Amino acid sequence: MWTPFGISTAHAQDAAAGGVGIVMQLLPLVLIFVVFYFLLIRPQQKKMKEHREMLTQLKRNDRVVTSGGIIATVTKVKEGSDEIEAEIAPNVRVTLVRGTISSVIRPEAANDAKPA
Repeated sequence: MWTPFGISTAHAQDAAAGGVGIVMQLLPLVLIFVVFYFLLIRPQQKKMKEHREMLTQLKRNDRVVTSGGIIATVTKVKEGSDEIEAEIAPNVRVTLVRGTISSVIRPEAANDAKPA
């Protein structure tokens, strides 16, 4: 049945119930955001936090890999600065920005037993 304003009575009744309809329309969007948060956003934030901690814990004689793939040994860490000094070859020292360090190479323990 139509009202004089062109709104059907069924639509008018649905609008009166309104709150439930809006929640049901927004529920899939909320669920998608929750899934994206736990699968994409949260792991990325955790990885960024670990990388920041790794950069703050750099010390002399650490072997590092830069984002360009250069392996270097840290010779001087300037506290309060974003720069470190590293040796990339004998008697070749360069200044690096901490943010360009992608990882620290940890020495592996020597195995006495040889694999079969």
